[in-house]
This record gives sequence, structure tokens and C-alpha cells, in this order.
Amino acid sequence: MGKISAAITAVGKYVPDYVLTNKELETMVDTNDEWITTRTGIKERRILKEEGKGTSFMAIKAAEDLLQKRGIKPTEIDLIIVGTATPDLQVAATAAYVASEIGATNAFAFDLEAACSSFLYGMSTASSYVESGRYKKVLLIGADKMSSILDYTDRTTCIIFGDGAGAALFEPNEEGLGFQDEYLRSDGIGRNFLKIDAGGSILPASEETVKNKQHYVFQDGKTVFKYAVSNMAEVSAKIMERNNLEEKDVDWLVPHQANKRIIDATASRMGVGPSKVMMNIQKYGNTTSATLPLLLADYENQLKKGDNLVFAAFGGGFTWGSIFLKWAYNS
Repeated sequence: MGKISAAITAVGKYVPDYVLTNKELETMVDTNDEWITTRTGIKERRILKEEGKGTSFMAIKAAEDLLQKRGIKPTEIDLIIVGTATPDLQVAATAAYVASEIGATNAFAFDLEAACSSFLYGMSTASSYVESGRYKKVLLIGADKMSSILDYTDRTTCIIFGDGAGAALFEPNEEGLGFQDEYLRSDGIGRNFLKIDAGGSILPASEETVKNKQHYVFQDGKTVFKYAVSNMAEVSAKIMERNNLEEKDVDWLVPHQANKRIIDATASRMGVGPSKVMMNIQKYGNTTSATLPLLLADYENQLKKGDNLVFAAFGGGFTWGSIFLKWAYNS
């Protein structure tokens, strides 16, 4: 029996029907299509409009899409991890509700929060569970309803984010495919530059915090951009160096979809050309925890067994990192 590695064996996705275009945003805040496109690469984003539906709704849809495509029963799942910055409720894990709703009665479940790096950190966690030999099928979901924490009068944030969910199934592999290496980092300085001020244990919700709009995302865009550009590029180059990968060896860069300029800088540092860079930011904007699995779902038909994928992400906290994975199947 060969060494067990954790491989992605299926992916799924869900994005809401409602499309919020740059043109529509022009009627809401002082901005325009050219400004948004030039600085971010975003043309439109999806928004979950239906009342009473949250992150779990999208996570459930993405999980069901994956299970249908993989042809397995939800009772076969051993563990469900939901990476999210926008859980349905505080305290009650969104993942536990997702597991119950899809019928994964044999699974335990928990949430993982690392802002835009949640899915990346989740890949490390899911792989470790599989490689331990204790669990055979781990379902990792990245899902966020960012529209629920956005101030649509704040042009620095409302133009960037969208809603969506993506899922990946991790299973044991003995062919040397799947998870190969990781380089994950964090720096607490980041909490000053990308955050929601109120609603946590430091500043609980009150009439005053609501009045002051302190329950919406705040971002110091220039500072976050600076850290994201340098750190995403650095860890991606580091993972290549550690695994003796040259540009020709990398089949795909799978970068967090925060800003096209950050993606381009990361690819440039790695020496990877545009044809090897997964990108859908123009359609969805930044869906936070969902960007990486949505890329995999959108590009699944182009992936070949044995392809070398380098994942990279950067998020609030600050959290960031890179993962090297070999693709395990032909779709």
C-alpha cells in the first residue's frame, strides 16, 4: 500500500441568479464602470437577494451540486468543513446545519474562519484529516454572503464583493496525486486594516454601533493591496522553490480573486503566463471564501489528471499562503 495523499475528487458550485453590474452600481454610489474595471477587473457580481436565505443556502446548493456530479450519497461523507466569514448565526456552526440539511447524518461538521484565506486553510485541514487515515471523504465548502455585511453607500467596499459558494471533496489517493505541500502564514497587524468593528466581544452590538454603521466591512484599501501584492507573490514563489517547480512545471495558478492587479503581480513573480492563470473575477467579484472553489468548478473541464496547481490567497487578519496540489482526475 502506497503513501496516502488527499486528492480532490469532485467539485461543485452555486452562485445566485441576481447580477449586480458596474452600471447598476453607478446609480448607487459615486463610481463608474471604467474606474471599477481598471482598478479591480470586476464587471459584475452575484447577490443573494431572497429574504431569509444566508450563507448556508448557497453552501447547501454547492454541496448538492458536487454530490450529484460525483454520484455519491450524503451519508458517505465523514466530515464537512465550511470556510466562511459570514456564518448564518453567531455561535451555531453553519457547517452543522449544512450537514443536516443535505442528509450527511454520518458526518461531523465545523466552521473555519480565516477571511479570504478560509478555503486555502481548509484545504490544509481537510487534507490532514484524510491523510491521517481516520476519514475517507471530507467535504470542504467555501461560502460567503458578503452582501450581508456591505454598506452600499461605501464605494471602497461595495464594488468589490459578491456572494457565492463552491465545494471540493477530498479523498485518499495512492498514486502520488492530490495535496503535495503548503506554506501558510499570518500576521495580526492585519486586524487594523480589514475588519468589522462591532458585533464581536470587544464591541458588542448596540443602538449606537448600528447607528454608526459599525457592523459593515471596513477596508483600508491601499494598505491591504500593498500587503496582498507582496505576500501572495512571495508565498507562491516560495512554494515553487520548495518543490523545485519551474514555470513550465506549473499547469495552473489558482489565485484568490480579490483584484486583477494582485493576480497579475503573483503570476508575474512566478513567471507564469496569462494562459495558465485561472480567473473569473470579472463575473463574480471577490466572493471571499468561495473564490478558489468557484475557480475549480469553472475550469474543471480544462483540468487534466496530473496537472500541477498552485493555489494562493490573502485575507483579513492578515492570513495568506500557497498550496501545491496535483489534480487527480479527468472530467
